Amino acid sequence: MVQLRQIAKEELSKVQSIAHQTWPSTFANILSEEQIAYMLNWMYDLPLLESQAEKGHIFLIAEKQGTAIGFAGFELFYKESTKAKLHKLYLLPSSHGKGNGKALLQEVAKRAQAAGQQSLTLNVNKDNQKAIDFYRSQGFVEIYKEVIDIGNGYVMDDVVMELNF
Repeated sequence: MVQLRQIAKEELSKVQSIAHQTWPSTFANILSEEQIAYMLNWMYDLPLLESQAEKGHIFLIAEKQGTAIGFAGFELFYKESTKAKLHKLYLLPSSHGKGNGKALLQEVAKRAQAAGQQSLTLNVNKDNQKAIDFYRSQGFVEIYKEVIDIGNGYVMDDVVMELNF
């Protein structure tokens, strides 16, 4: 059984490690190796993750037998609204299809609801059909698409999805 717990800023290297193990296979057929490297270095830079934690982002780790297998990062009152935002949710490839992502997502939703949020939103790459299908199976609906310039000639071409409580 998977164990979920909120982690302290000092443990964010676990998030970074899982991202670096997960992204190359998750995005291999979607993004170039150069864009994957750029985004990992940008989004999973430890000082950036620490800054996010200091600003109120909550990071959950999923563990099996004491080994970190996945994580979720989210923010309550996103942009001072009544929406929570799921910024990150990744599992090691060996942990896919076993209910671990669902457990993480349900814990994020539970915490968002408990905080009085009306919905949970997220961005997912428009070509990541496996993730889109997973979120749909959990009750999320597409609300719009957006392209975000992330610098260095790269963009994030995303579907924005939402789960209302």
